[in-house]
Amino acid sequence: MTGVASPATSEKTIKAFGRLAGAVFLLCFLQSCATNPTDRFERLNRSSFQFNESLDQAIVLPIARNYAAVIPGPVATGVTNFFDNLFYLNTALNNFLQGKVGQSVSDLGRILVNTTFGLGGLLDVATHLRLAKHEEDLGQTLAVWGVPAGAYLYLPLAGPYNLRSLSDIPMRGALNPLFYTHASVAIPMIVLNFVNRRANLIERTDIRDSSALDTYIFTREAFQQQREFQIYDGAPPADNFDELFDL
Repeated sequence: MTGVASPATSEKTIKAFGRLAGAVFLLCFLQSCATNPTDRFERLNRSSFQFNESLDQAIVLPIARNYAAVIPGPVATGVTNFFDNLFYLNTALNNFLQGKVGQSVSDLGRILVNTTFGLGGLLDVATHLRLAKHEEDLGQTLAVWGVPAGAYLYLPLAGPYNLRSLSDIPMRGALNPLFYTHASVAIPMIVLNFVNRRANLIERTDIRDSSALDTYIFTREAFQQQREFQIYDGAPPADNFDELFDL
């Protein structure tokens, strides 16, 4: 009998429609990411991103891989602990500026304990004493004060920022003890910190490079989500999920 679809044909039609609907949903989601309204300088940002990636692949990453291969894990952990402790005053001050006085006092306690009993910060004794580790900066403080994030920026040699988080650069520099030391000490320490931090990120960037269709968009979205996570102390609002299902 003509004009009546068989059950097999109907099933194929339903599956085809489902695949089409899924493809349209995915396209809409990717398009919403690709046209992020905060990325008003995308062309310039992509140029900076490509410059940084080229420099990283040619020079920084090979050095970091060799560093990770040669330096024993406990030593690398000690180096990370040392620099975390050295720069931690920025976190303590911004916790205070956000009105988190208790956390600020705890942060000062971390610095004191790790600097003394932790051999200058090489050992993270404070964590074993249940003094929580926080991560705060002036960009987060300004967010708490109600300052909008502003446009997304990807800076040469520096990486992802937004206009609000740029404020942390001078403050972090002013609170950096290496800023007040002789160049013969500061420069090797800065290089060591840079290489060690890059080595700590090798696994993450390898995953990004192997899985992301567009590494620039992946980096941008990861940065913005991480900033929101930090600003809300790990409990961001669910508005973004609501917007996604409203597509």
